[in-house]
Amino acid sequence: MLALKEIEEQILLLPKKDFSILRKWFYGKDFEEWDNQIESDSKRGKLDFLFKEALSEKQNDQLKPL
Repeated sequence: MLALKEIEEQILLLPKKDFSILRKWFYGKDFEEWDNQIESDSKRGKLDFLFKEALSEKQNDQLKPL
Protein backbone atom coordinates (compact mmCIF):
# COMPACT_ATOMS: atom_id res chain seq x y z
CA MET A 1 0.00 0.00 0.00
CA LEU A 2 1.24 3.48 -0.82
CA ALA A 3 2.18 5.81 1.99
CA LEU A 4 0.24 9.03 2.26
CA LYS A 5 3.24 11.07 1.15
CA GLU A 6 3.51 8.95 -2.02
CA ILE A 7 -0.18 9.44 -2.75
CA GLU A 8 0.16 13.20 -2.30
CA GLU A 9 3.11 13.26 -4.69
CA GLN A 10 1.19 11.29 -7.31
CA ILE A 11 -1.83 13.57 -6.98
CA LEU A 12 0.38 16.58 -7.66
CA LEU A 13 1.45 14.96 -10.93
CA LEU A 14 -2.10 14.49 -12.22
CA PRO A 15 -3.27 16.46 -15.26
CA LYS A 16 -5.87 19.13 -14.41
CA LYS A 17 -8.75 17.06 -15.81
CA ASP A 18 -7.84 14.01 -13.75
CA PHE A 19 -7.27 16.15 -10.66
CA SER A 20 -10.75 17.62 -11.10
CA ILE A 21 -12.26 14.14 -11.41
CA LEU A 22 -10.39 13.01 -8.28
CA ARG A 23 -11.51 16.10 -6.35
CA LYS A 24 -15.16 15.48 -7.25
CA TRP A 25 -14.82 11.82 -6.26
CA PHE A 26 -13.16 12.76 -2.97
CA TYR A 27 -15.83 15.31 -2.07
CA GLY A 28 -18.50 12.77 -2.97
CA LYS A 29 -16.92 10.22 -0.63
CA ASP A 30 -16.63 12.82 2.11
CA PHE A 31 -20.31 13.77 1.83
CA GLU A 32 -21.27 10.10 1.71
CA GLU A 33 -19.40 9.50 4.98
CA TRP A 34 -21.10 12.55 6.52
CA ASP A 35 -24.54 11.29 5.44
CA ASN A 36 -23.82 7.85 6.85
CA GLN A 37 -22.68 9.34 10.16
CA ILE A 38 -25.80 11.52 10.43
CA GLU A 39 -28.03 8.52 9.66
CA SER A 40 -26.22 6.38 12.23
CA ASP A 41 -26.37 9.10 14.89
CA SER A 42 -30.05 9.65 14.18
CA LYS A 43 -30.88 5.94 14.52
CA ARG A 44 -29.00 5.79 17.83
CA GLY A 45 -30.86 8.82 19.21
CA LYS A 46 -27.83 11.10 19.29
CA LEU A 47 -29.77 13.85 17.51
CA ASP A 48 -32.94 13.62 19.58
CA PHE A 49 -31.94 16.75 21.49
CA LEU A 50 -32.35 18.74 18.25
CA PHE A 51 -35.93 17.55 17.85
CA LYS A 52 -36.70 18.32 21.48
CA GLU A 53 -35.22 21.81 21.11
CA ALA A 54 -37.24 22.51 17.95
CA LEU A 55 -40.47 21.28 19.54
CA SER A 56 -39.83 23.40 22.62
CA GLU A 57 -39.23 26.50 20.51
CA LYS A 58 -42.38 25.78 18.50
CA GLN A 59 -44.46 25.41 21.66
CA ASN A 60 -43.06 28.70 22.96
CA ASP A 61 -43.71 30.40 19.61
CA GLN A 62 -40.00 31.14 19.19
CA LEU A 63 -39.52 29.76 15.69
CA LYS A 64 -38.45 32.19 13.00
CA PRO A 65 -39.71 31.82 9.44
CA LEU A 66 -37.08 30.89 6.89
